[in-house]
Amino acid sequence: MKKFLLFLMIAFVYVIHQDNWNWSKTDVMLGFLPIGLAYHAVYSILAAVMMALLVRFAWPKHLEEVEPPKDGQNGEKH
Repeated sequence: MKKFLLFLMIAFVYVIHQDNWNWSKTDVMLGFLPIGLAYHAVYSILAAVMMALLVRFAWPKHLEEVEPPKDGQNGEKH
C-alpha cells in the first residue's frame, strides 16, 4: 500500500507540473509576483517535500550498509 501511495504522489506532482491553467493569466500575487512564478515556487517546495518522502520511505536500505574492511585492508594507502 505504501508503494502505491508513493506512486500516486509522484503521478499527482507530475500532472500538476503541467501548468496549463496559468499560461494566460496576468494576475499578480502580493502586489508584484506573477501567478505563474508563484505557482512554480510553491511547486518547487512540493517537489522537495516529495523527494524527502521518497528518500525516507522508498530508498533501498541495502545501499546504506557499510561493509567492514577485509583482512589486511584498513583503508590506509601505502
